[in-house]
Amino acid sequence: MERLRQRADFLAAASGTKVPAAGFVLQARKRSDQGPARFGFTVSKKVGNAVERNRVRRRLREIVRLAAANRTRAGHDYVLIGRRAALQLPFARIAKDFEGALQRAHQGRDGKTETR
Repeated sequence: MERLRQRADFLAAASGTKVPAAGFVLQARKRSDQGPARFGFTVSKKVGNAVERNRVRRRLREIVRLAAANRTRAGHDYVLIGRRAALQLPFARIAKDFEGALQRAHQGRDGKTETR
C-alpha cells in the first residue's frame, strides 16, 4: 500500500468523488498514470485528543491493508477522513462500510461501474 504524503495530493483527491460512511468519508480520484493505488488518512482535532485520533487512524489503516489488494484500482488516489464514530463502531462494520464505499466510488454517474 502506497501512502499519500503531500498536501497537493490530498487536495486533488478532495476534488474527486466523496462517499460518506458512518466511521469515515472516502474521497477517490482517478490519476492520469496507472501506478499502484495510493492512500491518505486524515483525522481532525474535532474527533478527539491525540490518542483517540491515532486510534481512528490505526483502525482505518488496518481496514485498508486487509481490503486493498482485492478492491482498489491502479491509478487511483484514496483519502479516508476519520470520524469520531469509528471509535465505537465494530471493526467488521467499518470494513463492510469500506468495501461498500469503494464500490460506490467506482460507479459512474449513470450507475454503471467504471472500467479499469
